Amino acid sequence: MRTVYLDNNATTRPAPEVVEAMRPYFEELWGNPSSMHTFGGQVAKPVAEAREQVAGFINAERAEEILFNGCATEGDNHALFGVAAAWGKPGTIITSRVEHPAVLGPCLRLREMGHTVVEIGVDGEGRFDMEAYEAALAANPGPKLVSVMWANNETGVLFPIKEIAEKGKAAGATVHTDAVQAAGKVPLDVREVPVDLLTIAGHKMHAPKGIGMLYIRRGTRIKPFVIGGHQERGRRGGTENVPYIIGLAKACELSAAAFTDGSHERMARLRDKLEAGLLATCPDSRVNGDRANRVVNTLNISFEFIEGESVLYHLSDLGICASSGSACAAGSLEPSHVIRAMGVPFTAVHGSIRFSLSRYTTEEEIDYVLAHCPEVVAEMRAISPFVKH
Repeated sequence: MRTVYLDNNATTRPAPEVVEAMRPYFEELWGNPSSMHTFGGQVAKPVAEAREQVAGFINAERAEEILFNGCATEGDNHALFGVAAAWGKPGTIITSRVEHPAVLGPCLRLREMGHTVVEIGVDGEGRFDMEAYEAALAANPGPKLVSVMWANNETGVLFPIKEIAEKGKAAGATVHTDAVQAAGKVPLDVREVPVDLLTIAGHKMHAPKGIGMLYIRRGTRIKPFVIGGHQERGRRGGTENVPYIIGLAKACELSAAAFTDGSHERMARLRDKLEAGLLATCPDSRVNGDRANRVVNTLNISFEFIEGESVLYHLSDLGICASSGSACAAGSLEPSHVIRAMGVPFTAVHGSIRFSLSRYTTEEEIDYVLAHCPEVVAEMRAISPFVKH
């Protein structure tokens, strides 16, 4: 049975070029870059070069502003808890209702610790409520941290992060963005977009799982998150994961090239073909999110009157891999908090499916989905108690 992988917002295939770039650091150059001897020390230079490359990917001013870590969840936790700890007193965290659990979870804990948390809503298209955001900035005069995602992981909707950052900075806030789903899909430029902190994850952009990056703008007040070593300029203890750092740098290089080699245009065309085909062959279906302002690879579609989980199981039996939302919430019977925040009708909220493409997705794979998904939807509706037969 063939496999059609359309769950790239959950994780991506490591690029062959990334795997090859990492290989020497498993087989030959496996020393500790912090060691005093030459064998370990020779690894320190490639790590420094990788840091420069990742800094260039987001147009950071200095390579020292790049902190390598284990994953985006760690980066988000570091950003939120690290800034709050630096305040030394209760403050306000302003976020959105549709953030990834890696942000919403820490916000819940910070609220329990005595901080104020304000969640900004979205409209029916998943667009950020700027008016409510401005009111929240004005209503909270103390120390503030804004943490708003660049692109939503379920719908692909892009938030106006430049405007969010500018307004936050003007109000005296520290600004963090989870850019995990934006990295490699839209240009990230921290000189143009004045965020203080930015998170990415390697495995969302064809690097391996287990490597991430937190950008920390010079001068940002933030406490270390992992304590116990001098690595990462004292900001994160633990021996550097050298092969994966090299892999992340190579993935950034490949992602930068994709902006000019036609990969994005091809992904958008295939995504739009899938969208048009499903809407045409599956009655009572709707696209969730702002179709004019989203990343190129993501389609979130609701099939009304049926359970999305059932559709996913049947698609999986056909070798088609998709999801109903965040991989971190997989197995939950609750409807997506993102879809609920958008006010999607009850008849559709449980039937949402996310298809997310990559540079490796082919037209033949899209054709395969279009040949089989409508059949699955029809079969599920034939036994649905919500459909009049």
